[in-house]
Amino acid sequence: MGSGTSSGVPVIGCSCPVCVSADERDKRLRSSLYIKGERGERIVIDVGPDFRFQALRAGIRYLDFVLLTHSHADHVHGLDDLRQLSLIKPLRIYGNSESINDVRERFAYIWRKTQRGGGKPKIDLFTLENEFSFENLTITPIPVKHGSMNVLGWKIRENAPSETGKGFVEAAYITDCSFIGALSMSALKNISCLVLGALREARHETHFSFDEALETVKKIESPFLRQVFFTHISHEHSHAYICGHCAQWRKKNDMSQISVLPACDNLQIPLYPNNGPGRNR
Repeated sequence: MGSGTSSGVPVIGCSCPVCVSADERDKRLRSSLYIKGERGERIVIDVGPDFRFQALRAGIRYLDFVLLTHSHADHVHGLDDLRQLSLIKPLRIYGNSESINDVRERFAYIWRKTQRGGGKPKIDLFTLENEFSFENLTITPIPVKHGSMNVLGWKIRENAPSETGKGFVEAAYITDCSFIGALSMSALKNISCLVLGALREARHETHFSFDEALETVKKIESPFLRQVFFTHISHEHSHAYICGHCAQWRKKNDMSQISVLPACDNLQIPLYPNNGPGRNR
C-alpha cells in the first residue's frame, strides 16, 4: 500500500527531481502491505500515518489481524484509524516485545477510561516469538536488525493450488533492515517472493542500500525465488533509475531467473498460479 521511507515522497518542502516528478511511481506513501489470502484472510503489515488513505484506496472492509515490523512512527502512527475495523470485536496486533511495549505506552489512552465521544480503536496486543497458523496461512516472525534495534520481518505461507507444482507458496516482507542473521536467512529457503527494504544507493547506518539488498538476495537459497521488490525507498532516486540499477546488477551477476524491481504504491503481486512480475493499478 506504500513504498516510501519515513518522510514519504514527495518530501515536504523539497523540489528535487523525484519529488516533483510526474511519474506516479515516484509518489511513495509510507511502507505498508495488505495481504489477501485465497480463503478470504485479510492482514495488514504496519499501519503508518498514511493508513487511512491507503485503506480507502485498497478497499479494506475488514481485517483479521495486524502485524508490526517495529514501532517507529512511520509504521504505527495510523493505529487510531483501526477504529472502524474494530467496531464488532477487538483487532489483534502482533509484534515483538519492544514494539508491543512502545504501542502500549504511546497509545495509552486506548486502555485508559476516558470520556465518551470520539471513539477509540479496540485492539488486543500480542508479543510473538514463534510462528502461528490462521485459516490456510502460517505466519512466521523473522528477527532482523534495524541498526541496533531488534525488528521483525514476516513470512506468510499458504497452501497453494496444485497447478503451482508445489503444495505451498511462501512470501516474505522485510522492510527497515540493515542485517539479517543466518537463522533468519534460513527461514527464507522456500520463498517465491520477497519485499525487501532498500533505502537508496549510498550506504546508511540502519537501512540496506540498493547493493546491500541485492547482495542479500544473492545469499537466499530458495529454488522458488522469482520476484523481489524494493520498498521503504527515499526521494533520492526515481523509479526508473532504480529499475536500471537493478537490471545492470542482474546482468553482471547472471541473475536472470529473478525479477528485481522497485515496488510502487498500489502494486499488486499475484503469487500463483504463475509468479508474474507484479502489476500496478
